[in-house]
Amino acid sequence: MSGSNAKRVFFILLGVALFLVLYYAPQFGPAVDPAGKSFALSQQGKAAIGLFFLAGVWWVFEVTPIGVTGLAIGVVQALFLIRPAKDAFRDFMDPTVLFILGSLLIGLVFTKSGITKRIAYKMLMMVGEDTKKILLGVFIITALLTHIMAHTAVAATMFPILVTILALYNGDNSDGKPTKFGKALFIGMAYTAGAGSICTLLGGARNPAAVGFYKEFTGVDVSFVDYFLHMAPFGWLTVFLIWGLLMVIYKPEKSVIPGLREKARSEYAKLGPVSKNEIFIGIVIFCALTMLVCQAIIPALKTMDRSVPLLIAGIIFFLANVLTVEDLEKRIPWNIIFLFSGAMSIGYCLWQTGAAQWIAIKWLGMIAGAPWLVFLLAVCFLVMIMTNFIMNVAAIAITLPVALVMGQYLGVNPELILYGAVAMAGMPFLLLIGAAPNAMAYESKQFTTGEFFISGIPASAVLMGVLVLMTFTYWPIVGLSPLLK
Repeated sequence: MSGSNAKRVFFILLGVALFLVLYYAPQFGPAVDPAGKSFALSQQGKAAIGLFFLAGVWWVFEVTPIGVTGLAIGVVQALFLIRPAKDAFRDFMDPTVLFILGSLLIGLVFTKSGITKRIAYKMLMMVGEDTKKILLGVFIITALLTHIMAHTAVAATMFPILVTILALYNGDNSDGKPTKFGKALFIGMAYTAGAGSICTLLGGARNPAAVGFYKEFTGVDVSFVDYFLHMAPFGWLTVFLIWGLLMVIYKPEKSVIPGLREKARSEYAKLGPVSKNEIFIGIVIFCALTMLVCQAIIPALKTMDRSVPLLIAGIIFFLANVLTVEDLEKRIPWNIIFLFSGAMSIGYCLWQTGAAQWIAIKWLGMIAGAPWLVFLLAVCFLVMIMTNFIMNVAAIAITLPVALVMGQYLGVNPELILYGAVAMAGMPFLLLIGAAPNAMAYESKQFTTGEFFISGIPASAVLMGVLVLMTFTYWPIVGLSPLLK
């Protein structure tokens, strides 16, 4: 047996062993919240935590295609009676998974029509030949788009553009091997999509959900402007720090790409005038994105699931023969879709069995009497870890209500807990399943899941550092004091 295969077998067995140890372990004691309410951990909840560890090991070390691990999550739930099969597998077609499918269809249309090449060449003509500036330009555009679009849709839009930029970077000497520039390009896109998405209430469902929990607890509503005022500087500072961090970890092999601007100008000219097909595609996608943006301000659209506009656009493209059945069979990354299907299933599994609530209350109960800064960091660290494994909305729903109750006893400003938790929920930098942009970036084949995880450790440390910096500098300036007066 080769060394790499022995390592693979070891991590397969490690994941299985962790699951079985948790599954057969004696019953754990209940978790008790600050109000004295007791939360027992059922056998199903204990098994869900074991499955959580199994999936984490298999995903991080890629012992099998990541989509296959997603399928295994549903199978194990049904096999060990953690949840009924119809519940475990129903999550595989959750609207969030369909939203990701719609985003991938739009990205595919952008690529197939040549629109992505136009955008990429135009950007490179403006940015120039310095690779660091190219990366910064990509990160800024990604973060800006997430102010008005869900970060999943932004990632799907940016991905084919980045593929074109990477091809220009590699030139005629490309041998298909990953490059440091490619790693920085795609990992940075995933990270900055998350950083930009926390800046407004439109960037992700977790933002308005957190504001809703906050209003329910405090009776105070957070306006769009107030939210932007507090979170935009946090998001943008993170974008620039992530850029700096990636320039250290993955310093591009080339500092400049000689002749890139002229090559981009020449390639753009070869594309000729904008075609009727490109105009049609642009109009359809613009209408779909407009519907998504208008959901925040038009009451009649608020009940519509966010996957609907993108799926409508996808259906229109098939009806107009822009997309074909061959595209559906051969060019859609089903590995990524199964990955997120499994992620949704394990997330709901942890939630519905009560395992996630038990973990949150146990963790926060350990620091109930700690200084306010330790409490804040512990809350945010918990959200940051949880959002790498389960839906960010679920991480907020589980953690924020408990944290707000406990914060009362310590005199911590609930608004500080709100903004800190939202920031962490929006930036899962460790695992691919934490956010759709992470998984989409992985499709570039420029990095492994292990490299993404290792890069995410210092990136997550930077995120916690920004939280502390904002807490002691900017937020007090705009009237957000750490403690209640």
